[in-house]
Amino acid sequence: MNFTRWSARLPGMPGTQRRAAPRTDLAASPDLRTDGSVPAARTEQLTDRAVPVPAVDELPAREVLDRVPALVALVHGPDHRIGYVNDAYATAFGVRPLGAPAREALPELRELGLLPLLDQVLRSGRPRTLKSRKAPDGRSYTFTCTPVTEAGGDGRTAGAGVLVFATDVTDHAEAAERLRASERRQRETAVTLQRSLLPQVLEQPDDLRIAATYQPGGTEAAVGGDWYDVITLGGGRTALVIGDVMGRGVRAAAVMGQLRTAVRAYARLDLPPHEILQLLDGLAAEIDANQIATCVYAIHDPNEGRLVYASAGHLPILVRDEKGAVLRADEPTGPPLGTGGWMHASGSVPLGPGSTAVLYTDGLVERRDEDIDEGIAALERALAGATGTPQVVCDRLVRSAGLQADHDDDVAVLVLQHPARTGPDGELFRNAALELLGGVEAAPRARAFASGVLTSWRFPPDLHDLGVLAASELVANSLQHGTPPMRLRLRRTDRRLIVEVTDGDDHLPRRRRAEPGDESGRGIAIVATIASNWGARRTPDGGKAVWCEFALPREAGRTGAR
Repeated sequence: MNFTRWSARLPGMPGTQRRAAPRTDLAASPDLRTDGSVPAARTEQLTDRAVPVPAVDELPAREVLDRVPALVALVHGPDHRIGYVNDAYATAFGVRPLGAPAREALPELRELGLLPLLDQVLRSGRPRTLKSRKAPDGRSYTFTCTPVTEAGGDGRTAGAGVLVFATDVTDHAEAAERLRASERRQRETAVTLQRSLLPQVLEQPDDLRIAATYQPGGTEAAVGGDWYDVITLGGGRTALVIGDVMGRGVRAAAVMGQLRTAVRAYARLDLPPHEILQLLDGLAAEIDANQIATCVYAIHDPNEGRLVYASAGHLPILVRDEKGAVLRADEPTGPPLGTGGWMHASGSVPLGPGSTAVLYTDGLVERRDEDIDEGIAALERALAGATGTPQVVCDRLVRSAGLQADHDDDVAVLVLQHPARTGPDGELFRNAALELLGGVEAAPRARAFASGVLTSWRFPPDLHDLGVLAASELVANSLQHGTPPMRLRLRRTDRRLIVEVTDGDDHLPRRRRAEPGDESGRGIAIVATIASNWGARRTPDGGKAVWCEFALPREAGRTGAR
């Protein structure tokens, strides 16, 4: 095989490695003479005289390739033996021996993974391109491999090869990498902002086990406005919130942060869920009239065994009971926050011992190629088979959704369980209640009842006496300012003792300073002084509940478990 023919096909001025090969014939084009000469130049009439102008197909190809700044190499045969490299290629990677196989003589192509591409071009006869690969010289190149055919002196095809053309795209590649790095930093900043606005540590109520997860969507910097929260209301009750601000970016995250802060402030008022949403609706319109948000606000009361909730355009709560059946919370639901002009209403769903409830945003169930009801149904099926701790359930639900790295919507999931406690653990969670009809015998009866219950729960004497005093003062306050029916409830958990009195009057007591001559006004002040926490709220039936709680020492917890 005459390897010099490949370089001789490129006539022109002496160039890289051309000196090593004698000048021979190459019929790469019908316009090239077989004797190595160039045909007479074609002419064009310019003004009034003829000026010789070479046609494109008459240009000396080798001289052109020797002078172009791009890297050019010509290989032929199944071993891709070197037929030609231009000056730019030799400058970048060094002189290459003609006739040597590319696997040995062109290590840079081997390191770039270009040899299989040469095989493909040779087999298919079609050009291939490899974009922006960093070569051993530290530069980035885009390689284009084009099939060529060698013609013999008699005009017959003598062999096939590949022309490798490499364009230096280092500046473009570096600019693109800087842009990607900038986008990564912006995304990290946005995600950090988003996560900082979410609760860093979830509150863990006595009666519930709770876990949550948040996954930002997509790969760009524009994170969304999904959020969740858990708020301990006192008296054993817990508020649970999940929401989604429409849109993406820092603005959505900022609105989310303001709404979350407002929810925590409004929750301290201990209002029903629908009243909380009414307050949020007005605030959302004030924050940004162009931003709307969906939200679910729910309250769990262990004494009721239900989850009372209100929804502002959000997806339904799902509850899995102790037998594995999944219930989808029904209406009522209102329009999203920020739309105004709507009276929200509260509903409820059972959440007894052994039940698991899931609150989530639309990123978990919404797909562009299917109806959202199909996504919710799929989530119901996944929840029916999801057992274990709340965190395990969270992870399983997210995996069952099949979220990919390029998922373009944020996902927030909040899972809560009301565990069924038995045995020694069950002994730490006890309830006792007494109906009070009023009259002079109500206060002594309440003190006797409280003393007997706390004694049976084996509380230490000092905690026993404080509990009896708190029960006496709360009942006395209800007898003086409330109306029947009245009820005293004592509840203990593994961490606290709760004393609560309900009556039929909706006037909420407040703590005030009693003057020396005042005959009343000291009851709530005493309770607030001796208890760890106290509060009052209106009840759905039009009355009120006044409560206080005491933190239990570890010894009391261990004693109660015996």
